[in-house]
Amino acid sequence: MSRYTGPRLKIMRALGTQLPGLSSKSIEDRPYPPGQHGQKAKRKSDFGVKLMEKQKLRYNYGLNETQIRRLFVEAKRANMPTGDKLLELLERRLDNAVFRAGFAPNTVAARQLVRHRHILLNGERVNIPSIRIKPGDTLTLHGKAGQIPMVLESLKEPALTRPEWLTFDESLRSAQVSRMPMADEVPFPIDVQQVVEYYAQRL
Repeated sequence: MSRYTGPRLKIMRALGTQLPGLSSKSIEDRPYPPGQHGQKAKRKSDFGVKLMEKQKLRYNYGLNETQIRRLFVEAKRANMPTGDKLLELLERRLDNAVFRAGFAPNTVAARQLVRHRHILLNGERVNIPSIRIKPGDTLTLHGKAGQIPMVLESLKEPALTRPEWLTFDESLRSAQVSRMPMADEVPFPIDVQQVVEYYAQRL
């Protein structure tokens, strides 16, 4: 399954959750699923609940199914709760860190900055969004990237409050990873145990 490139607001309405990594738009005006029968209450099956929680992660972090399955397998082997480790691995993606640092309005835009080599990781230009950041790493903008209108606007008004695991230097426009992100710092409601159960039945 390839990465989703369709209407983002439609996805958030279908999942009933604001996903800051997917879009900065709000679903408050239409907090119900899209479609002719969207406003009619529907009871979700156990499978439906598990699928929706999994899809929240997939769409917020911009992963395809193969990528998120691979991360789940890695998380399952870790010496900590599988769900917590999965969320940590997702938050540690470079494109997500660029977004959370305030360089971009969402993960989609952050991935583009990385792909176009506008981001320096520890002083080196990188173009792989899935690079896993670690404590001590520093993110900065390369060259004239700081003059890109989208970047300027995002730095002026970040989409989210910067997390505690990132230390931001306003004067240098740099962000340093101070510690590992924690599961409860994910910026949207997620029942990760449902995701664990979803994959536990399929792997």
